[in-house]
Amino acid sequence: MSLVSGPGKAHTAGSRLPDELQLVTQKHVRYIQTLDKRKDELEYWLTEHLRLNGVYWGLTALHLLGHPDALSRNETIDFVLSCQHENGGFGAAPGHDAHMLYTVSAVQILITVDALDELDERGKTGRAGVGRYISQLQSQDDGSFAGDEWGETDTRFLFGALNALSLLRLLSLIDLAKAVSYVQACANFDGGYGVSPGAESHAGQVFVCVGALAIADRLELVDKDRLGAWLSERQLESGGLNGRPEKLEDVCYSWWVLSSLAMIDKLHWIDRARLEHFILQCQDPELGGIADRPGDAVDVFHTVFGIAGLSLLGFPGLEPVDAV
Repeated sequence: MSLVSGPGKAHTAGSRLPDELQLVTQKHVRYIQTLDKRKDELEYWLTEHLRLNGVYWGLTALHLLGHPDALSRNETIDFVLSCQHENGGFGAAPGHDAHMLYTVSAVQILITVDALDELDERGKTGRAGVGRYISQLQSQDDGSFAGDEWGETDTRFLFGALNALSLLRLLSLIDLAKAVSYVQACANFDGGYGVSPGAESHAGQVFVCVGALAIADRLELVDKDRLGAWLSERQLESGGLNGRPEKLEDVCYSWWVLSSLAMIDKLHWIDRARLEHFILQCQDPELGGIADRPGDAVDVFHTVFGIAGLSLLGFPGLEPVDAV
């Protein structure tokens, strides 16, 4: 799956829009199907470090659109397994180093296509080996998780670990209490969460921290009213959402912000109709795909998170999505 942007663009800001915007489902499906056929473009190879993530984004978008079979299941499984290392982790593409983020995408893909048995039978390690790889990245000192052997820590990696291990039913391999304590240490006075203790609140980090607490069944630790207020303030005049104060709106926050609001039962604290309109005007109505904002080039990253946001809003014709 290519992370190449374009070739289409979203509606240009200020251009005349149809009276009633529609989700161009079939064009989005076709857009995703053609992404891996653009191998003669330089950007295809420059984004190889995101290839496995891209497969997950495209596959998830297709499932939410109601077209789960639009990509070859066998080819998808073959590619995922080709990215695995002997240590149990997965890289972004064959030959790339193993990393938590790619390992999480691999597990999510295999779960989505019901192929964990294939991992056990054909992978370099079975699911137990994947669990060991992830669990060994947890710090025994503070409960945080590194992304790989080089030791960078980030709350994204902690959520990824809990997400993958919960899907594999292997949460018992880690110190869950210490992981929860680390998330608590990342909470800020405004109700949000940062990448590490003391770091600025950011909607992406809010999602991973609240999501981790949801998986650990510890959502009672969240200051829901304070966090809900901070998240609802992310909606701008355009109807779109930003990730932190004084930043532009971006379609991807239709997922990070909305899913966080859904997990704390505050989804009604934003204007749904205005957000739906913003997401729909970020579509390319001719070639499919969704951009970060009107007038920009489309890509698969913003396509999946725009569609996931619409699903959370209960948009007609979409499959329901789990907020975690």
